[in-house]
Amino acid sequence: MALQIANQAVVSEVERLARATGLSKTAAVERAVDRMLQDTTAAPAKGRVEALLAQLDRVPNRPQAFDPLEWNEHGLPLLYKGGDFALTDIASASASE
Repeated sequence: MALQIANQAVVSEVERLARATGLSKTAAVERAVDRMLQDTTAAPAKGRVEALLAQLDRVPNRPQAFDPLEWNEHGLPLLYKGGDFALTDIASASASE
């Protein structure tokens, strides 16, 4: 189905856009419509993300929060206490023999 644009100002803008981009008038309109559709569908998702981030920002800091793990010089968690495996609660494999 053909699209007829009765507004001469819009027709002139489409022609100007087509010349500026080197596209046909149809391709220029298609890209403009695609971009506008993309913007309108992305806006609700962006709003949801911003609302979630705002909600997380309202969570108060906990001064009593602590990190129960110790970390090595490479930023990896230590699986035993104080750098000494003997201090851990995990029984060694040789203890069960």
